[in-house]
Order: sequence, then structure tokens, then C-alpha cells
Amino acid sequence: MRLTPLVVACTLFSLLLSGTAQASVYPIRDPDLTKNKLYATGDLEPRRCRERDVKRNDVPSAKRYLTTVLNCLNASWGAHFERAGLPFRKARIGFITKPRRYCGHAWGKYTAATYCGAERRFVVLLDDDTLDDPWDLFLFQVAAHEYGHHIQNITGMDAAFDRYPYKGKKELNEQIRRYELQAECLGGAFVGSVWASLDRTEDDWKDLLYVTRQSGDEWTKAADHGKGRNMAAWLDKGFRAASPQACNTWTAPSSKVS
Repeated sequence: MRLTPLVVACTLFSLLLSGTAQASVYPIRDPDLTKNKLYATGDLEPRRCRERDVKRNDVPSAKRYLTTVLNCLNASWGAHFERAGLPFRKARIGFITKPRRYCGHAWGKYTAATYCGAERRFVVLLDDDTLDDPWDLFLFQVAAHEYGHHIQNITGMDAAFDRYPYKGKKELNEQIRRYELQAECLGGAFVGSVWASLDRTEDDWKDLLYVTRQSGDEWTKAADHGKGRNMAAWLDKGFRAASPQACNTWTAPSSKVS
């Protein structure tokens, strides 16, 4: 079990740099965020998704593992969007072994993976820390979380989030937390939909929730991903529901996205 917390981050620099300075009205009212068609698409259908073996400190086996998970994500979400009559585009994956610039920006200090909307691709950092103990669900959830950002991208929520006004850093950070916690919940929804096909126990899930609780803003001294308890709560909410309907963080009280 990994005891060193790693924070999964996404690229938010376009928003940070554009920095709309207009005053916003809370709660958030943009229907692309609060009433998106995704929420009415029902449950993700149960599917089989196998996990490949991962060797400790072995980059090739980690690549194979994550590529298999990506194939499951594309198949599951693709079928879900087709049933709902929504347009769908697959996501791609890439790998690095050392931090480097990606999507035009420097790699964050605590970033395990990051999604680039322009490329519809996320890149995972396969360094010694990540691969020291690769047998838990951490890698699986890294992919599921980043795919959550892909879902936000292809449903228009990413663009709505990027254009939504804010007044000051406090409001901006809350909007970023809503964005990140939604991706966490969408990742959980996918994991919940394939859980029966994984050779996993309830303790495996509890272990992942434990690590998630230790990976919040309290640890990074930031205010842009959420407290550990809220990260774990949204992850578990998505997992239990196995449905994107559970993941409307945009209408949640501020206390649930702190």
C-alpha cells in the first residue's frame, strides 16, 4: 500500500493565464456545467475490464497496464455515449519517466498525470515513486481520473469551466476544486461499473480511499484539489453510483468542495 500521497493534477493554465476578472454570481449557473446532458445518461453498464500484471519499478509493464485500462475506458464511455446519443471521441495516452513540459506548461511538483484537451490525451509520469508499489489501485484511478477530464472536454464542461468568470483567487480555487472533484467522481463511476470484473476486494477499495484522504490540499498546502476527505467522498460517491449523475459538483455546497 502506498503511504506517500501523490496528487493527480490536470492542466489548468489556460484558465489561470486568461484569468477573467469579472464578478461571478454564486452558485454557479452555467447550464453547460450544472445541467449538462451527461447527468441524464443513466448508469454506466457493467463491463469486463482486466488488469495486466505490473512489475515493481518496471516501466514497460506499467505502460501495458495503463494502455489496457485506457482501452477499457474508451470502450465503456464510448458505449455509454452511443446509448445516450451523444458525440464521442476517444482519448489517447502517453508516458514520461521524468517531469517535463507538456501541453505548453511545466510539470507540476505533485503531478502524477495531466490531461491536455487540445490533444485529447493524458500523460502519466512513471517515475520511481509511482512504480515503487504498483499493485494497488493507484494507477487504475490515475487513468480513470484523467479520463474524467476527457469526459469534461468532450461534453463542453471544460470549455464552460474555462470561460466562467471569477472574482479573485478564492473563487478561482473553488471553481478549480469543483472541476477536479468532478473528474475524481467520474473516475470512481467508471471503476464502480467494472468492479465486478476486477480481481479486487473491498479492502482494495478502502485502501485507495485511505490514500486519497492523505492526498488532499492539506498535504500539498494548496487549495485547488480539495481536502482529502472531500476527494475521497466524491470518489466513493461515483463508485457507489456507477453513474455520472452522481458527479454534479457544480451545484454542491461549498463545504462539499472545500
